[in-house]
Amino acid sequence: MTDKTPAPQVWPTLRARNARELIRFLVDAFGFEQAAVYGDGDRVDHAQLSWPLGGGIMLGSVRDAPDDPWPLPPGSFGAYTVTDDPDALYARAIAAGARLVQDLHDTDYGSREFIVCDPEGNRWSFGTYRGEPVTG
Repeated sequence: MTDKTPAPQVWPTLRARNARELIRFLVDAFGFEQAAVYGDGDRVDHAQLSWPLGGGIMLGSVRDAPDDPWPLPPGSFGAYTVTDDPDALYARAIAAGARLVQDLHDTDYGSREFIVCDPEGNRWSFGTYRGEPVTG
């Protein structure tokens, strides 16, 4: 680990039919930052997209091999992602073609959030709720 290596975190993963297009969409629509993409041609063996507030996701192309150790069906992913500016992110996501599932709204637990789908059908909820503090 170098002094620039992030501390251990949870990195959700997903598979995509068109991983390179999904990467472009996630960067353009949501503001993920492309940290690494490995693979040849249309195939993506591994990609890391970092979230500006910390953490991120990993993804790759779907594989049709019977021995695939990570057989996640494309479009079956869902994540809640913290953002400090849900209104601006909502406008950006809709302008980039994200499919609206639940409009921007305020919750009874103090979050401002919305839900959209990416072109693969994965659900993305963005909001201001950062979770509860860990106690004792």
